[in-house]
Amino acid sequence: MYQSHSLKEDLKKSLGPEWISSRSGPGGAKLMYLEGKTAINLANELFGYDGWSSQVKESVVDFFDISDDGKINLGIATTVRVTLKDGTYHEDIGYGVADNMKTKASAFEKARKESTTDGMKRALRMFGNALGNCVYDKTYLRNISTMARSTVSRNDIL
Repeated sequence: MYQSHSLKEDLKKSLGPEWISSRSGPGGAKLMYLEGKTAINLANELFGYDGWSSQVKESVVDFFDISDDGKINLGIATTVRVTLKDGTYHEDIGYGVADNMKTKASAFEKARKESTTDGMKRALRMFGNALGNCVYDKTYLRNISTMARSTVSRNDIL
């Protein structure tokens, strides 16, 4: 794939802390992540609104349980392909879970959307740090609050 020098350089940059969200994880750990809407906005800015697309390649129900009280629990794995205008692509698998839902429809909607967004974000990160790959770097995560230089800030993109 041919990329302009500035796009290559932009994709290598780690994201500034203003792009990263956090939530509580197992054992009270703080998990850092890139929100789906943020990943889409970054991809639009880096590749252009018509410079990329995503496609669901496969979606598989991993488990489906109905509890004694009628609540539905569901897990779905979805393979998503992100393709650039020049044909270059990356694929990855996302996962979504719906716990204690009242209806099958609401369980499938939640789990499928979650797994599709997760798969898209995971495929986008393969293009570089500026699309979320930096969140997988332990040194980056330790230092995120003090980062200022060599990061993509909102002013660089938007």
